Amino acid sequence: MLYVGVLQFTLEIPYAESLKDKRNAIKALKDRLHRSFNVSVAEIEDLDATTVATLGAVVAGSDTQHLNSTMDHLINELNEWRDGTLVDHQLEIISPQMDR
Repeated sequence: MLYVGVLQFTLEIPYAESLKDKRNAIKALKDRLHRSFNVSVAEIEDLDATTVATLGAVVAGSDTQHLNSTMDHLINELNEWRDGTLVDHQLEIISPQMDR
């Protein structure tokens, strides 16, 4: 059975004085999360805000315990991110309905 873990999260990046500063910080974070957790990450909201970023991270697998563990580790990594602060997050594990 296929399961998909979806994490939406909002970060504050207080030092960013321009969109370029913000995008550099977000790109570095996205690359690190992809390498560390094999998740896909995209900025999904607050695209024109200088100091706030809302992103989504997605991972797929066949084991909900593994997905939950991966997402918990990802949240811990976000809490420890030195370039900003995790201000909000929502986690959902879904199982798409498959027609047979």
